[in-house]
Amino acid sequence: MKKVFVLALAILALLLPLRAQTVESNLVDAVSLYSNGQYAKAQRILQTLSVASPESDAVWYYLAQTQLRLNDMQGAEASLEKAVALDSTNFWYRRTLARLYLAQGNKADGKALYESLVKDFPENQSLPYELLEVYLTEKDFDKALGALEEIEHQRGMSEEVATTRHDIYQAMGRPDLAVEALEAFNKDYSSPHILSMLGDAYLADFKDSLARARFTEALELDSSYIPATMGMSEVYRHQRQYPEYFRTLRPFFTSPDIPAQSKSMYIGNMTRSIDPKVLQAHRPSFDSLAVLAVEHSQADSTLYTTVGSYFFSTGRRDEGENYFRLAALAFPESVPVTATYIQVLSLQQKWEAMRDASLDAFNRFSELGFMDYANMANYQLEDYDAIIGNCRYLIKNYPKDNKVLLASWSQLGDAYHSKGNSKEAYKAYDKALKIDPNYAPVLNNYAYYLSEEGRKLKKAYTMSKKTIEAEPDNATYLDTFAWILHLQGKDLEAKPFFKHAMLYGGKDSPVILRHYAKVLEILGENDSAKVYLNMAKRLEQ
Repeated sequence: MKKVFVLALAILALLLPLRAQTVESNLVDAVSLYSNGQYAKAQRILQTLSVASPESDAVWYYLAQTQLRLNDMQGAEASLEKAVALDSTNFWYRRTLARLYLAQGNKADGKALYESLVKDFPENQSLPYELLEVYLTEKDFDKALGALEEIEHQRGMSEEVATTRHDIYQAMGRPDLAVEALEAFNKDYSSPHILSMLGDAYLADFKDSLARARFTEALELDSSYIPATMGMSEVYRHQRQYPEYFRTLRPFFTSPDIPAQSKSMYIGNMTRSIDPKVLQAHRPSFDSLAVLAVEHSQADSTLYTTVGSYFFSTGRRDEGENYFRLAALAFPESVPVTATYIQVLSLQQKWEAMRDASLDAFNRFSELGFMDYANMANYQLEDYDAIIGNCRYLIKNYPKDNKVLLASWSQLGDAYHSKGNSKEAYKAYDKALKIDPNYAPVLNNYAYYLSEEGRKLKKAYTMSKKTIEAEPDNATYLDTFAWILHLQGKDLEAKPFFKHAMLYGGKDSPVILRHYAKVLEILGENDSAKVYLNMAKRLEQ
């Protein structure tokens, strides 16, 4: 027995190095698979190794990495905890676990682990910043200030430290200390950025003289520093020194280095925030800034449309339209830019131009909305044949698109009715209602046109009732239903529907007002009838 035991020990001694070599080889294979993005395969090998060699911290660490990639956060956390337990001196194990704790919402353990890392690895210069970020995320501002002091102690004062301290005090609701932090930096160092921040702070606190002094210092250091330029322009504006305001702003708008989006943002804010009386009094100068922005920038759709909106909002609609047109020409591939230009043409009531632009856009983009725009323009032009042609085209070319078919049959019916062809109109409406029996716009129009003809009032009543059940606050639908009741001799029943319509826009429609006046007159409420009739007449003038 003794000889056998000795032999077994000898064999085991030979096998142990072989087993270690096998684990190491398999670990290398798993890491290689992980590096190549084959996370599932790597994980299978590492899980086997974690059973065969549970004392290997590297196995647990790389297993955690695969679990992270495969979104097994709980598994990754458990594996990392085992890796850290086996080798608590490993920086990467502990930092990875700290980050995972924080990501999983375990703020206390994550923060504690980061604090221990800072203590154990004082030479690591990134850790204090990461711990600072943890404190800021937690809104633990006192500890954040302490971490910032440690960073300052290690690396010295810097713009980054000063601005971070400023931001912390701002978050604490202590703008006074935020300004003191910047002024403390400014005593020993010179920085256009810090000086401009001080200028902005003083300007916001209506301390124009101090703001002006800080912006002046900043521009003395760097005459091209845009934040200081913009700040100084605001000082002049506050003090109503408009010639200096425009002179100071000019470099901002003429500089090719300033992004067009920044110029656009300024013009947009200017249009919204500056007193309209001031805009009017200094219109040529404001106009000049807007034009300069376009002339000295690369073509930018946002800038074009912002300048166009500026001219629109200040009453120069033709000038505004021109910039929207320029945007559409400069960016012919953009559906939103093209659509915006067409909408502007609609506001301008340039129906022929709107029609042509819409058809061109439809041909380029095959977006059905542009055909709707074309038909809107054609309605205004009373070109009902064009609408019929467009709708027939859509019906033929989109035979399986019920949304397109529903809209097309609906518009087709409206166009035929406008031409006086009720027969074809009702046929089109019937086609639409086969697709959607509850489509309120068709139900309402169908019912109203039948009521105008004084026929099939029961059918009209049934259709109209569906519309007010679907949209009980729609004044147009309420008017149709109430008018059908009137035609059926049910004026007392009609009155509350008209009264409800008055609350939801009915007072803006001469037709609805006249209908209501008629019903009130029949009910003997002559004084009220005259009131609504007079309202209708005023709207029609």
